[in-house]
Amino acid sequence: QVQLVESGGGLVQAGGSLRLSCAASGIRSRINAMGWYRRAPGKQRELVARILNGGDTNYADSVKGRFTVSRDNAKNTVYLQMNSLKPEDTAVYYCNVLIIWGDYWGQGTQVTVSS
Repeated sequence: QVQLVESGGGLVQAGGSLRLSCAASGIRSRINAMGWYRRAPGKQRELVARILNGGDTNYADSVKGRFTVSRDNAKNTVYLQMNSLKPEDTAVYYCNVLIIWGDYWGQGTQVTVSS
């Protein structure tokens, strides 16, 4: 059974930092990418950051220079270090694991940034 267990969300003041973690288990296929999406109230889900096999990364323009995605391949875990958080970063953050014929999603973790 595939499980994506997320942790690290919470409430933080603007300018603060949070680190999200997502540990994937039970995936038997080759993982092509791991990353994070978010959905803010009233908005569509959007890609925040992802890391591909080989280490290439993609970031949303709104988080470049503030967020860093990383991955521990041995643990099948992906991290999102979020610095200089802004109120507009408030959203539910979802872990995503991309395999050859589809993807898996975490249950989501709430990040709230107060002004």
